[in-house]
Amino acid sequence: QVQLVEPGGGLVQAGGSLTLSCEASERTFSTYAMGWFPQAPGKERELVSAISRSGLSTYYADSVKGRFTISRENAKNTVFLQMISLKPEDTAVYYCAARSGTYYARAYEYEHWGQGTQVTVSS
Repeated sequence: QVQLVEPGGGLVQAGGSLTLSCEASERTFSTYAMGWFPQAPGKERELVSAISRSGLSTYYADSVKGRFTISRENAKNTVFLQMISLKPEDTAVYYCAARSGTYYARAYEYEHWGQGTQVTVSS
């Protein structure tokens, strides 16, 4: 069972930036595709960014293209989500998740989840 830990998160003003990180407990981290799923109150978790096992392929939802950058350091078992030009509508609990298959997948297809970290963007 992969354990994912997400420190970070926090409160930032609109237009500001924040970087989230997610560290996995297993040395097999490089065998997992990783994704980030924000969940706002009353809404479902939706994939906004994902990265392949090697880090060579990435996915971004239209809502975050040009503002969010996903990356990973397999040697450190860590995936990052750099967020700039944040908007109030980005406010959500952000979950990182891991799966053994391809990186572009729906939430229910991801197998392992972090505890989530709150990101609040004030206007």
